[in-house]
Amino acid sequence: MLAKITAKNQLTLPKSLTQAVGATEYFDVEARGGQLILTPVRIQRGDAVRAKLAELDLSEDDLAAAVAWARAPAPPREVPAAMVNEAAAVYDVTPAKPKKAIAKKAKPKA
Repeated sequence: MLAKITAKNQLTLPKSLTQAVGATEYFDVEARGGQLILTPVRIQRGDAVRAKLAELDLSEDDLAAAVAWARAPAPPREVPAAMVNEAAAVYDVTPAKPKKAIAKKAKPKA
């Protein structure tokens, strides 16, 4: 079947093809060997997620521990001295010399 792509890169799939793959709203799209491959994707709903959690036998304590771990601040990382020296050489981070203050001459009052 022939389908035309619009100026906005939109493509309308023929109804007979979408009916052949079943009711789906989403497609995984990949380019392979000069062809576009569309694979129907079925999005899991909340009940499927709850079923998976039940299968994993996770307790509320497990979930609370996971949330606490995710919210914990990351430990500070030390930057190796070699990286600091390399950055200093690349970006020339030598301190600037202070500018000399220029004294203004006072104008005589008339």
